[in-house]
This record gives sequence, structure tokens and C-alpha cells, in this order.
Amino acid sequence: MPAPGSGKSAGLNRPRPAIMPDRILTTHVGSLPRPQAVLDALVQMESDAGMDAAAFDAVMAQAVIDVVARQRGAGIDWCSDGEQSKASYANYIRHRLHGFGERGPALRGADLTDFPGFFERLKERRGSALRLHRPCCIGPVSVKDEAPLHADIARFRAALTTAGLSTGFMNAASPGVIAVFQPNRHYPTQADYLEALAQAMRSEYHAIAAAGLMLQIDCPDLAMARHLVYPELSDGEFLAIAQTQVEALNHALDGIPAHQVRMHLCWGNYEGPHHRDIGLEKIFALVMKVNAQTLLFEAANPRHAHEWQVFREYRHLIPPDKVLVPGVISSTSNYIEHPRLVAERLLRFADLVGRERVMAGSDCGFSTFAGDGLVDPDICYAKFRAMAEGAHMASDQLWGRNYAARPGPPGHIHMKGLHL
Repeated sequence: MPAPGSGKSAGLNRPRPAIMPDRILTTHVGSLPRPQAVLDALVQMESDAGMDAAAFDAVMAQAVIDVVARQRGAGIDWCSDGEQSKASYANYIRHRLHGFGERGPALRGADLTDFPGFFERLKERRGSALRLHRPCCIGPVSVKDEAPLHADIARFRAALTTAGLSTGFMNAASPGVIAVFQPNRHYPTQADYLEALAQAMRSEYHAIAAAGLMLQIDCPDLAMARHLVYPELSDGEFLAIAQTQVEALNHALDGIPAHQVRMHLCWGNYEGPHHRDIGLEKIFALVMKVNAQTLLFEAANPRHAHEWQVFREYRHLIPPDKVLVPGVISSTSNYIEHPRLVAERLLRFADLVGRERVMAGSDCGFSTFAGDGLVDPDICYAKFRAMAEGAHMASDQLWGRNYAARPGPPGHIHMKGLHL
């Protein structure tokens, strides 16, 4: 029998993966706390009056430089732009795509409906959050303005250069999650709507990849939508809808190498009961069909921490080059995870797929909606430092070397042409 944490479980055929680090690398899901200047700029941009483009860019350019530097200082290897310029990960498309207008209805997860008293408390606590436009689709969907996308890319590339990095990852909404938050009022069928969204978002995905960045597709539609939008359906009916969402996404990703794509799976980044969350085992096979080599998923919070066992039970369905990024720190709790717990969580997955195919990540973003982060900004980065230390501890055991238990720049890492 292999030693615990050796990452050499018997009977598994593990071909050489695209990513070949010499230690466990660290990353996160994307959104990070925004400073007040950024929140003020987003309030203006989301208003009917808007904001001067040059002034907006100046605020965001400095914010992205600062957020990349802070990630590096906390020991993060694969950094993002913190989604600083976006009010949220799904509604930003209203500035970039034609076809959207009039506000959509409010959404409430079935788990929150079961506990109305808690839901009222939750609304009170969110009083300081930025009020977002969540429009409906009321006309043909097409690309309206690519300038915000290219501005995001330029700012991020400049910040990476300042930090001494040559690449990082950038988030983009999946067709499915856009359809969840921006309901269809125009197309005859939901499949038609998804097809139009896939075609429109294709240019964004390809532009991010062409810029030499890792593309992260955010896909809570494959999990969260079950209790948020489709609680009355059977699991089978929901899976049929999710299948069309995966097909639309894969169509939009066509032509982008899978090793350049990350996918994030989520049941909703909020503190709540979550007792209506669909089990990972029910969607596992479908999730594995997405043309993304790297999978980020919740594995730290009390509702999903046990689901590492699903990967063990269904590991025959895991593609041989899939890179797993379990959430080893929570994005909704101000507890700072002990580094030994982080290491323990990482070693479980290394035992299943091998040490080279595991990275350390967070359950979800730390500021999904601007101004609505549940974790104090300073604690967020303290959690990152704990994650980095835990990843070093796991690396000690997996590689048999003595890594200093402190955050710091990584060595040279190669991922099929992408260099950190």
C-alpha cells in the first residue's frame, strides 16, 4: 500500500499531465475585495449617468496593480485581476452584449425559502451591497462593445508585468449562468437562447485565451441553478437542462485548448442552509464533459467538504489529465483555516489523482457582488497565507523536500507554453 499522501494509489494510470509543478501551487476563484474607490466607480458606472471612461480606467488600473501585488504577497501563484471592474460575475455582460433590458424578477434559493426568518436577516445584512441591474433578454443577443473586455485584459497584463509575472487567469461567465441570472423573454426556447449566448460569448473567451491568459469559466448554473431556479423539477429534468448548458459552453470554447481553460463549479457563494444543494455525485459525470482541463470546486464548507469521497468513488470518470483545485479555504467564513487542515485536504486529492494534478484553491470568490463580501478584506489575505503555508506542508510530504512555510514567489512553472 502507498504511504498516505504519496499520491501513488495503486491501479491508477496517470499519464504525464500538462501541468508539471514541483510543489502544490495556489490559486483562488477570482473575485477579491474591492477598495472604496473601486466601489464608488462601480456605483457610477452602474447608474444611468455612467462614468467617464478615462476616469474609470484610472481607478481600475491602480486597483488591479494593487490586487495582484497583494495576492503575490499572500503566496498566490495563479493570480486574477480580482474582477475589480465588474459589479458581479454574471451581470457585467449587460455592458458588452446587445439584447438586454428591463429588470428581471428577484431570485431566492429554495433553501432560503425554507427559512424565511433567516432570509430577512440576510437581506438586512446585504444593505451595503451595490444594487445591481439584472436585466432580462428582450431582443437578439450579439456583441455590443468589446472595449471593456480589452481594457480588462490590458490592465491585467500591465499588473502582471509589474508583479514580475507573465500570465494569470481571467474570469468569464458561462452561457448557462448568464441565462440563469438574465432570464429569456425573447427566444422561443431556452436552447435557442443558450445558443445565441454561446455565440456571443465566444469572442470574449477567445480574446482572453489569445492574450496568453488562463480562461476561467464560472459555471454555478450546473449546481446552484438546481435550487435557485429549478426547485420544482426532478433531478433528471434538471440534468437535461444542464446538458444543454454544457453543450452550449463547449461550443463557445471550441478552438481553445482545454489546458488553457479552468472551470468553476458552485452551489452559491452565500452563508445559508444549503440543504437543497444537489449532490455532486448527481452532476459529476456531466461536469467532467466540459472542455476545461482544470476544475475548481467547493470542498471546504460544511455542506460539501465530504464530497472528496465522490471523486474517490467516481474517479474512473475523471479524465486522465484533469487538474483538481479543491476549495481548501472557505469564502463565507472569517475563520482562518489552520495550515494543517489545508494540507490534509490537499493530500486527500493527491492520493486520488497524483500530486501534479492538484492545486490549492478557495470555495468561491471573496466578493461575488461588489460591496457584499462576507469575509473581512484583511482576513481574506490572511486565509490565503494560511493556504500557502498548508500547500507548502503538503508539498513537504508529497515531494519529500523542506519548503519554507512562508508565502513567496514560486519557482519557474511551465504549463504548456504558459509561464509563471
